[in-house]
Order: sequence, then C-alpha cells, then structure tokens
Amino acid sequence: MDQSPSTFQLLAAAIFAVAILHTFATKYFEGLAHRYPRHGGIWHLLGEVEVVFGFWALVLMLAMFGLVGVPETKEYLNTRNFTEPLFVFAIMVIAATRPILYVAGELINLLARLLPLPGRVGYFLVVMIFVPLLGSFITEPAAMTLAALIISQQFFAQPLSQRFKYATLAVLFVNISIGGTLTPFAAPPVLMVAGQWGWDLHFMLTQFGWKAAIAVTVNAVGLTLLFWRELAQLQAPSADSSSAPKVPMTLVITHLLFLLGVVVFAHYPPIFMGLLLFFIGITHAYERHQDRLILREALLVAFFLAGLVVLGGHQQWWLQPVLMSMSSDAVFFGATALTAFTDNAALTYLGSLVPGLSPEFQYALVAGAVAGGGLTVIANAPNPAGLTILRGHFSDGTVNAGYLALAALTPTLVAMAALRFL
Repeated sequence: MDQSPSTFQLLAAAIFAVAILHTFATKYFEGLAHRYPRHGGIWHLLGEVEVVFGFWALVLMLAMFGLVGVPETKEYLNTRNFTEPLFVFAIMVIAATRPILYVAGELINLLARLLPLPGRVGYFLVVMIFVPLLGSFITEPAAMTLAALIISQQFFAQPLSQRFKYATLAVLFVNISIGGTLTPFAAPPVLMVAGQWGWDLHFMLTQFGWKAAIAVTVNAVGLTLLFWRELAQLQAPSADSSSAPKVPMTLVITHLLFLLGVVVFAHYPPIFMGLLLFFIGITHAYERHQDRLILREALLVAFFLAGLVVLGGHQQWWLQPVLMSMSSDAVFFGATALTAFTDNAALTYLGSLVPGLSPEFQYALVAGAVAGGGLTVIANAPNPAGLTILRGHFSDGTVNAGYLALAALTPTLVAMAALRFL
C-alpha cells in the first residue's frame, strides 16, 4: 500500500526544488552584489553556483534539527557517502598541476600536428575528442579538469564570442559525460551499478564505449565546423605548452603515479586523501616546477557535490517510484530528463537498489543518465569542476543556466541517438 509522504519529506523536496531554481538565478544575485555593495560579499557568495547546494543543504539540516531531532539528523549525516566529493577534490588538485598539464599538452600537440588544419582548429578538435575519451581511464573528474584548464588557457583567454564559449562548455559537458563509458570505473553513473549488475570492461566497450566514441567525435566535429572561422583565425597563445617551462621527467612520472594512485584507490578516502596530502608536500618541495594549486576551486566543487549528497538523500521517496513506473523504452527518455534536475549517479544508484530489472531496463537507465549529463551543472558530478575553471571567461563571471541547457540540447540529442539507435 502506498504511503503518503511525511511533512518533512515534502519540505525536503521543496528545498531541493528551490536549490535547483537558485542555480538558474545566480546572475540575479551577482546583480544584487553590484546594487547593494554594503552586503556585496554575501550576494557574491550566493551567486556562486558551487555554493548553492551546500547552502541549501545547510537549510535542510537546520530544518531537520528542528523537525526530526538532533540524533536522527546526526545519524542521517553519518549514513551519507561523501567519497565522491572527496575524490573529485583530490583528483582536481592533482590533475591541474603543471607537470600533468605539460604532458597532456604535449600529447595534444602531437596529435594536432597530424591534422593539417588552419589556426587552432586541429588543436581544438583533439581537445574535444581525445580528453573526454581519456576520461574513461583517468576518470571523468580528472578529464574535466584537464580539458577545462586547456580550454581556458588556449581558447577562452582569447577574444572569442560568448556564443562559442557556451557551445564549447555544453559540448564539453556532454562529451565528458558519455566519454567516460568505455570502462566500468570512470563515469560516476556507471560506477554506481557496474559491480551490482556485473558490467565488466568487455560489456562497457561493446554496449557503450564505441557508441559513445562516435557521439563524442560527431559533437566535436560539429562544434568545430560551426565555429571554424573563429578557430581558424586564432594563433597559438604565448602560454602554449610548446613555450612553457620544461618539467623534469622524474617529476612528471611522480605526478602521474600519484594520479594513478588516487584513481586506483578512488573508493578508499583514507588512502587517496593521504596520497593527496603527501602530494601537496611534494609540490611544495619543488615549487619552481609548479603553478598555484587550485585548492579553493576544488574545495568549492567538493562543497557543491557534498551539498547534493545531503539534499539528494531525501528525494528517494518520489524519485524512485517515478523511475520504476516507466517501461524500459520510456526510462531512457525519463532518465535523460530527470538527470537535468539531479545528479545522474543518484538516478542509477536508485535503479541499482531495485532487484530483478531486465537487462534492457538497466541499459536504458544508464544510457539515458549519461546522455543527459551535460544539460545542467548538477547533471554530472564533474560539471561543477569545469564550470569553476571556465566561468571567469563569461560575462560577469557567471554562466546562464538557461543558455547552457539550450546549447547542450543538440549534443545531447546526438548522444541519445548514438546510445539508443546504434
């Protein structure tokens, strides 16, 4: 027999809805900061997308303290899994260091030289194809961090149109979301179900990987053709990796080993956080070969994801019945739409809790979740990382959520077509 939701469950759903609306209104709060400079600090804070879910998670916890009780609230927080926010924090800090960016830039330069294309066309095309697919091996958050930093330095720092920037950000989000599906351990929504459903490397390559690679390539080529004129007129910036200070190979190898260690122990926070602390010590020991660690940016992203974990834990009462009421055909489109309003890993996790799902339903749920991972900032866990790095290049330092969703519509349809019909 169906149970009516409690008063607190309804309140939690309402707070979650307000948090989502807040992500679309960050530009309004930035305007308030300029209009009322006396309290500009708090308005600027509320205008940062990364703060939104953490702020409303705090509101939810205060409400929970008052309505449910302190012991129950503490127990709820103790049962939340904060591994993903911690992992994204660690991987962002390591992946954004000069030695990692140096070797990534050299690889991209090598591949780009194989394409006889004018200006920065070849380089851009390689970044938008190679780095998202690399996410299947170094994890999606690491790929997002690498791609966003490269795009920031090589493209967005130059006088390019806002239209180009929104289209690039949208394709990046979509390509990262589907580009991590070549393996069972790199994409958060796949990771949530791979062990439970027995999805191994062979399954991912044959059922998801080759389709995702085609969609990534089509999206990147389409974007490049659309903005060919702007890209063809660009020259390599002075900060190009070819003119950047050389990094000792021993230090590059050391950084790569730390990156590998964090990826291998991605499910064990005591290990990968310990590796991160040791890594920070190494970077300080060789500061002349380092740039500033992006600790603040990584902490903001972790705060965003942690807030989503806290808020999302109280949405199962309505989200799971909605998913389970769909057929395997309908769930593909339903998951794509729903993932725009909640983290796609949360959707697939809820599906993993239901026994006896058909293979067709399982595939449709995950395919829809990854296809919709670029529609909003909250749709896929790595998206806030890319936004944090790139948003300073947009007007007023904010990304309009409506424009982003509109720009992501076409690459999302390409991803859906590839995963559904190929």
